[in-house]
Amino acid sequence: MSNFTESYAAAGVDVTAGYRAVELMKESVQKTLTSAVLNGLGGFGGMYELPAGYEKPVLVSGTDGCGTKVKLAFLMDKHDTIGIDAVAMCVNDIVCCGTKPLFFLDYIAIGKNYPEKVATIVSGVAKGCYDSGCSLIGGETAEHPGLMPVDEYDIGGFAVGIVEKDKILNNENVKTGDVLVAIPSSGVHSNGFSLVRKVFDVEHADLGLYIESLGGTLGETLLTPTKLYVKPALAVLEEVNVKSIAHITGGGFFENIPRALPKGKTAKIKYDDVRVLPIFDLIKETGNIPTDHMFSTFNMGVGMVMIVSPEEADRTIEILKAQGEDAYVLGSVVDGEEGVILC
Repeated sequence: MSNFTESYAAAGVDVTAGYRAVELMKESVQKTLTSAVLNGLGGFGGMYELPAGYEKPVLVSGTDGCGTKVKLAFLMDKHDTIGIDAVAMCVNDIVCCGTKPLFFLDYIAIGKNYPEKVATIVSGVAKGCYDSGCSLIGGETAEHPGLMPVDEYDIGGFAVGIVEKDKILNNENVKTGDVLVAIPSSGVHSNGFSLVRKVFDVEHADLGLYIESLGGTLGETLLTPTKLYVKPALAVLEEVNVKSIAHITGGGFFENIPRALPKGKTAKIKYDDVRVLPIFDLIKETGNIPTDHMFSTFNMGVGMVMIVSPEEADRTIEILKAQGEDAYVLGSVVDGEEGVILC
Protein backbone atom coordinates (compact mmCIF):
# COMPACT_ATOMS: atom_id res chain seq x y z
CA MET A 1 0.00 0.00 0.00
CA SER A 2 2.83 2.40 0.78
CA ASN A 3 3.86 2.39 -2.91
CA PHE A 4 0.54 4.02 -3.77
CA THR A 5 0.74 6.69 -1.06
CA GLU A 6 4.32 7.89 -1.50
CA SER A 7 3.30 11.10 -3.28
CA TYR A 8 0.79 11.99 -0.57
CA ALA A 9 3.37 11.16 2.12
CA ALA A 10 5.83 13.48 0.42
CA ALA A 11 3.22 16.23 0.83
CA GLY A 12 3.05 15.50 4.55
CA VAL A 13 0.08 13.14 4.83
CA ASP A 14 0.79 9.57 5.93
CA VAL A 15 -2.23 7.51 4.92
CA THR A 16 -0.79 4.33 6.41
CA ALA A 17 -0.53 6.08 9.79
CA GLY A 18 -4.26 6.71 9.54
CA TYR A 19 -4.91 3.02 8.99
CA ARG A 20 -2.71 2.20 11.97
CA ALA A 21 -4.54 4.70 14.19
CA VAL A 22 -7.88 3.12 13.34
CA GLU A 23 -6.56 -0.32 14.26
CA LEU A 24 -5.25 0.97 17.59
CA MET A 25 -8.50 2.67 18.57
CA LYS A 26 -10.83 -0.20 17.68
CA GLU A 27 -10.72 -1.86 21.10
CA SER A 28 -11.72 1.26 23.04
CA VAL A 29 -14.43 2.17 20.53
CA GLN A 30 -15.87 -1.35 20.59
CA LYS A 31 -16.67 -1.02 24.31
CA THR A 32 -19.15 1.76 23.56
CA LEU A 33 -21.17 -0.08 20.93
CA THR A 34 -24.59 -1.58 21.56
CA SER A 35 -26.94 -3.70 19.48
CA ALA A 36 -28.45 -0.45 18.14
CA VAL A 37 -25.25 0.22 16.18
CA LEU A 38 -25.65 -1.49 12.81
CA ASN A 39 -22.13 -1.18 11.46
CA GLY A 40 -18.59 -0.84 12.72
CA LEU A 41 -15.71 1.52 12.02
CA GLY A 42 -14.73 2.12 8.43
CA GLY A 43 -18.04 2.76 6.72
CA PHE A 44 -19.09 5.97 5.04
CA GLY A 45 -21.67 6.60 7.75
CA GLY A 46 -22.46 5.44 11.26
CA MET A 47 -25.78 3.61 11.49
CA TYR A 48 -27.89 3.66 14.64
CA GLU A 49 -31.31 2.05 15.01
CA LEU A 50 -33.74 4.18 17.02
CA PRO A 51 -34.94 2.48 20.21
CA ALA A 52 -38.52 1.25 20.43
CA GLY A 53 -41.07 2.45 22.96
CA TYR A 54 -41.30 6.12 21.98
CA GLU A 55 -44.64 7.47 20.79
CA LYS A 56 -43.33 10.79 19.43
CA PRO A 57 -39.54 10.59 19.55
CA VAL A 58 -37.57 13.79 19.06
CA LEU A 59 -33.89 13.74 18.16
CA VAL A 60 -31.75 16.35 19.92
CA SER A 61 -28.22 17.21 18.78
CA GLY A 62 -25.35 19.25 20.14
CA THR A 63 -21.82 20.05 19.00
CA ASP A 64 -18.77 21.53 20.71
CA GLY A 65 -15.04 21.27 21.23
CA CYS A 66 -12.54 21.83 24.02
CA GLY A 67 -11.27 25.29 23.12
CA THR A 68 -7.73 26.21 24.07
CA LYS A 69 -7.69 23.63 26.84
CA VAL A 70 -5.96 21.45 24.27
CA LYS A 71 -2.88 23.64 24.79
CA LEU A 72 -2.55 22.19 28.30
CA ALA A 73 -2.63 18.70 26.84
CA PHE A 74 0.21 19.65 24.48
CA LEU A 75 2.31 21.19 27.23
CA MET A 76 1.84 18.22 29.56
CA ASP A 77 2.00 15.65 26.76
CA LYS A 78 -1.10 14.04 28.25
CA HIS A 79 -3.81 13.17 25.76
CA ASP A 80 -6.04 10.53 27.38
CA THR A 81 -8.59 12.90 28.95
CA ILE A 82 -9.18 15.66 26.42
CA GLY A 83 -11.56 13.37 24.53
CA ILE A 84 -13.72 13.12 27.66
CA ASP A 85 -14.03 16.91 27.54
CA ALA A 86 -15.16 16.80 23.91
CA VAL A 87 -17.93 14.33 24.75
CA ALA A 88 -18.97 16.05 27.97
CA MET A 89 -19.38 19.45 26.37
CA CYS A 90 -21.90 17.94 23.94
CA VAL A 91 -23.84 15.42 26.03
CA ASN A 92 -24.11 17.77 29.02
CA ASP A 93 -25.80 20.28 26.74
CA ILE A 94 -28.38 17.96 25.23
CA VAL A 95 -29.35 16.38 28.55
CA CYS A 96 -30.64 19.85 29.50
CA CYS A 97 -33.57 19.14 27.17
CA GLY A 98 -34.36 15.92 29.05
CA THR A 99 -32.50 13.98 26.38
CA LYS A 100 -30.87 10.56 26.60
CA PRO A 101 -27.71 10.57 24.43
CA LEU A 102 -27.61 7.83 21.80
CA PHE A 103 -24.40 8.30 19.85
CA PHE A 104 -21.39 10.53 19.32
CA LEU A 105 -18.98 11.28 16.47
CA ASP A 106 -15.63 13.01 16.86
CA TYR A 107 -13.41 15.09 14.59
CA ILE A 108 -9.67 15.42 15.19
CA ALA A 109 -7.55 17.79 13.11
CA ILE A 110 -3.87 17.08 13.71
CA GLY A 111 -0.58 18.43 12.41
CA LYS A 112 0.92 14.97 12.01
CA ASN A 113 -0.80 11.64 12.55
CA TYR A 114 1.08 9.75 15.22
CA PRO A 115 -1.13 6.63 15.48
CA GLU A 116 -0.50 5.95 19.17
CA LYS A 117 -1.27 9.57 20.03
CA VAL A 118 -4.50 9.59 18.04
CA ALA A 119 -5.57 6.30 19.62
CA THR A 120 -4.91 7.76 23.07
CA ILE A 121 -7.06 10.80 22.28
CA VAL A 122 -9.86 8.56 21.02
CA SER A 123 -9.60 6.37 24.13
CA GLY A 124 -10.75 9.44 26.08
CA VAL A 125 -13.61 9.98 23.66
CA ALA A 126 -14.63 6.36 24.10
CA LYS A 127 -14.50 6.62 27.89
CA GLY A 128 -16.67 9.74 27.79
CA CYS A 129 -19.18 7.93 25.59
CA TYR A 130 -19.18 4.78 27.72
CA ASP A 131 -19.68 6.75 30.94
CA SER A 132 -22.56 8.65 29.30
CA GLY A 133 -24.26 5.53 27.99
CA CYS A 134 -23.86 6.46 24.33
CA SER A 135 -22.06 4.82 21.43
CA LEU A 136 -19.08 6.18 19.52
CA ILE A 137 -20.24 5.28 16.02
CA GLY A 138 -17.79 7.20 13.86
CA GLY A 139 -15.29 9.98 13.52
CA GLU A 140 -12.59 11.53 11.41
CA THR A 141 -8.89 12.19 11.88
CA ALA A 142 -7.58 14.75 9.39
CA GLU A 143 -3.85 15.30 8.99
CA HIS A 144 -3.12 18.97 8.24
CA PRO A 145 0.54 19.44 7.31
CA GLY A 146 1.55 23.06 6.96
CA LEU A 147 -1.69 24.26 8.56
CA MET A 148 -0.81 23.42 12.17
CA PRO A 149 2.36 22.34 14.01
CA VAL A 150 3.10 18.61 13.87
CA ASP A 151 2.65 18.16 17.63
CA GLU A 152 -0.67 19.97 17.87
CA TYR A 153 -4.30 19.07 17.20
CA ASP A 154 -7.84 20.21 17.78
CA ILE A 155 -10.81 18.05 18.68
CA GLY A 156 -14.54 18.50 18.44
CA GLY A 157 -17.59 16.38 17.96
CA PHE A 158 -21.34 16.12 18.16
CA ALA A 159 -23.87 14.06 20.05
CA VAL A 160 -27.38 12.96 19.12
CA GLY A 161 -29.94 11.92 21.71
CA ILE A 162 -33.63 11.16 22.01
CA VAL A 163 -36.53 12.37 24.13
CA GLU A 164 -40.27 11.83 24.12
CA LYS A 165 -41.86 14.98 22.71
CA ASP A 166 -44.12 15.59 25.70
CA LYS A 167 -41.15 15.20 28.08
CA ILE A 168 -38.97 17.91 26.54
CA LEU A 169 -38.06 20.32 29.32
CA ASN A 170 -39.71 23.71 28.93
CA ASN A 171 -38.49 26.64 31.01
CA GLU A 172 -41.97 28.19 30.81
CA ASN A 173 -42.90 25.77 33.60
CA VAL A 174 -40.51 27.50 36.00
CA LYS A 175 -42.37 29.44 38.71
CA THR A 176 -41.48 31.98 41.38
CA GLY A 177 -40.28 30.10 44.46
CA ASP A 178 -38.80 27.16 42.56
CA VAL A 179 -35.44 25.94 43.81
CA LEU A 180 -32.06 25.80 42.07
CA VAL A 181 -30.16 22.60 42.88
CA ALA A 182 -26.44 22.75 42.13
CA ILE A 183 -24.36 19.79 40.98
CA PRO A 184 -20.65 20.46 41.57
CA SER A 185 -18.15 20.72 38.74
CA SER A 186 -14.85 18.86 38.60
CA GLY A 187 -12.90 22.05 37.92
CA VAL A 188 -12.54 24.57 35.11
CA HIS A 189 -14.09 22.08 32.67
CA SER A 190 -13.50 23.37 29.09
CA ASN A 191 -14.27 27.08 29.26
CA GLY A 192 -12.26 30.21 29.88
CA PHE A 193 -8.89 28.68 29.07
CA SER A 194 -7.69 31.66 27.07
CA LEU A 195 -7.96 33.64 30.31
CA VAL A 196 -6.54 30.78 32.38
CA ARG A 197 -3.52 30.51 30.11
CA LYS A 198 -2.90 34.25 30.37
CA VAL A 199 -3.30 34.35 34.16
CA PHE A 200 -0.82 31.53 34.78
CA ASP A 201 1.37 32.13 31.70
CA VAL A 202 1.11 28.38 31.20
CA GLU A 203 3.65 28.22 28.38
CA HIS A 204 6.33 29.25 30.90
CA ALA A 205 4.82 28.00 34.17
CA ASP A 206 5.96 24.96 36.16
CA LEU A 207 2.83 22.88 35.56
CA GLY A 208 4.27 20.03 37.62
CA LEU A 209 4.62 22.14 40.78
CA TYR A 210 2.48 20.82 43.65
CA ILE A 211 0.14 23.47 45.07
CA GLU A 212 -1.19 22.66 48.51
CA SER A 213 -4.49 24.54 48.13
CA LEU A 214 -5.27 22.49 45.01
CA GLY A 215 -4.19 19.16 46.46
CA GLY A 216 -2.25 18.51 43.27
CA THR A 217 -0.21 20.17 40.56
CA LEU A 218 -1.43 23.15 38.59
CA GLY A 219 -1.27 21.20 35.34
CA GLU A 220 -3.21 18.20 36.66
CA THR A 221 -5.88 20.45 38.16
CA LEU A 222 -6.38 22.46 34.99
CA LEU A 223 -6.47 19.35 32.80
CA THR A 224 -9.08 17.62 34.99
CA PRO A 225 -11.75 16.52 32.49
CA THR A 226 -15.21 18.03 32.35
CA LYS A 227 -17.63 16.12 34.54
CA LEU A 228 -20.25 14.03 32.75
CA TYR A 229 -23.73 14.77 34.11
CA VAL A 230 -25.83 12.48 31.93
CA LYS A 231 -26.41 9.55 34.29
CA PRO A 232 -27.19 11.58 37.43
CA ALA A 233 -29.43 13.96 35.47
CA LEU A 234 -31.36 11.12 33.86
CA ALA A 235 -31.74 9.44 37.26
CA VAL A 236 -33.43 12.58 38.59
CA LEU A 237 -35.60 12.96 35.49
CA GLU A 238 -36.98 9.46 36.04
CA GLU A 239 -38.41 10.36 39.45
CA VAL A 240 -38.76 14.12 39.69
CA ASN A 241 -40.72 16.70 37.72
CA VAL A 242 -37.69 18.75 36.74
CA LYS A 243 -38.71 22.16 35.44
CA SER A 244 -35.48 23.14 33.68
CA ILE A 245 -31.75 22.43 33.56
CA ALA A 246 -28.75 24.68 32.88
CA HIS A 247 -25.30 23.44 31.92
CA ILE A 248 -22.81 26.00 33.23
CA THR A 249 -20.32 26.48 30.41
CA GLY A 250 -18.84 29.53 28.67
CA GLY A 251 -20.51 32.67 30.01
CA GLY A 252 -20.70 31.24 33.51
CA PHE A 253 -23.70 31.93 35.73
CA PHE A 254 -24.80 35.12 33.99
CA GLU A 255 -25.25 33.60 30.54
CA ASN A 256 -26.29 30.02 31.22
CA ILE A 257 -28.71 30.13 34.16
CA PRO A 258 -31.03 32.65 32.43
CA ARG A 259 -31.34 30.20 29.52
CA ALA A 260 -33.20 27.88 31.90
CA LEU A 261 -35.63 30.61 33.00
CA PRO A 262 -38.70 32.13 31.35
CA LYS A 263 -39.05 35.85 30.73
CA GLY A 264 -39.76 37.76 33.92
CA LYS A 265 -37.98 35.29 36.23
CA THR A 266 -34.59 35.66 37.89
CA ALA A 267 -32.32 33.32 39.84
CA LYS A 268 -31.37 34.76 43.21
CA ILE A 269 -28.13 33.29 44.54
CA LYS A 270 -25.98 34.24 47.52
CA TYR A 271 -22.24 34.37 46.88
CA ASP A 272 -21.63 32.54 50.14
CA ASP A 273 -23.86 29.64 49.08
CA VAL A 274 -21.69 28.83 46.05
CA ARG A 275 -19.16 26.13 46.92
CA VAL A 276 -16.29 27.64 44.98
CA LEU A 277 -13.45 25.26 44.14
CA PRO A 278 -9.88 26.26 45.14
CA ILE A 279 -8.73 26.54 41.52
CA PHE A 280 -11.11 29.47 40.99
CA ASP A 281 -9.82 31.26 44.09
CA LEU A 282 -6.31 30.82 42.71
CA ILE A 283 -7.31 32.17 39.28
CA LYS A 284 -9.03 35.16 40.88
CA GLU A 285 -6.11 36.01 43.17
CA THR A 286 -3.37 35.41 40.61
CA GLY A 287 -5.10 37.37 37.87
CA ASN A 288 -6.63 40.01 40.16
CA ILE A 289 -9.97 39.35 38.47
CA PRO A 290 -13.18 40.96 39.85
CA THR A 291 -15.65 38.51 41.38
CA ASP A 292 -18.45 39.25 38.90
CA HIS A 293 -16.03 38.71 36.02
CA MET A 294 -15.18 35.29 37.46
CA PHE A 295 -18.86 34.35 37.63
CA SER A 296 -19.42 35.53 34.06
CA THR A 297 -16.55 33.41 32.70
CA PHE A 298 -16.23 30.24 34.81
CA ASN A 299 -18.54 27.67 36.40
CA MET A 300 -17.03 28.53 39.82
CA GLY A 301 -17.58 24.97 41.06
CA VAL A 302 -21.14 24.52 39.77
CA GLY A 303 -21.33 22.46 36.58
CA MET A 304 -25.08 21.98 36.29
CA VAL A 305 -28.20 23.50 37.84
CA MET A 306 -31.55 21.71 38.04
CA ILE A 307 -34.67 23.77 38.75
CA VAL A 308 -37.41 21.99 40.68
CA SER A 309 -40.35 22.87 42.91
CA PRO A 310 -39.57 23.41 46.62
CA GLU A 311 -41.44 20.21 47.45
CA GLU A 312 -39.11 18.14 45.26
CA ALA A 313 -35.78 19.75 46.17
CA ASP A 314 -34.91 17.28 48.92
CA ARG A 315 -35.78 14.29 46.75
CA THR A 316 -33.68 15.70 43.89
CA ILE A 317 -30.67 16.09 46.17
CA GLU A 318 -31.23 12.61 47.61
CA ILE A 319 -31.18 11.03 44.13
CA LEU A 320 -28.09 13.00 43.11
CA LYS A 321 -26.24 12.01 46.27
CA ALA A 322 -27.08 8.37 45.52
CA GLN A 323 -25.41 8.97 42.15
CA GLY A 324 -22.27 10.22 43.90
CA GLU A 325 -22.99 13.93 43.42
CA ASP A 326 -22.72 16.24 46.43
CA ALA A 327 -25.66 18.35 45.30
CA TYR A 328 -27.05 21.26 47.30
CA VAL A 329 -29.59 24.10 47.17
CA LEU A 330 -28.00 27.02 45.37
CA GLY A 331 -30.76 29.59 45.30
CA SER A 332 -34.33 30.25 44.24
CA VAL A 333 -36.39 31.74 41.45
CA VAL A 334 -37.81 35.24 41.99
CA ASP A 335 -39.63 37.78 39.85
CA GLY A 336 -37.38 40.06 37.83
CA GLU A 337 -35.64 40.70 34.54
CA GLU A 338 -32.00 40.54 35.67
CA GLY A 339 -31.51 36.86 34.82
CA VAL A 340 -29.22 36.26 37.80
CA ILE A 341 -28.91 38.19 41.04
CA LEU A 342 -25.75 37.42 43.02
CA CYS A 343 -25.92 38.94 46.47
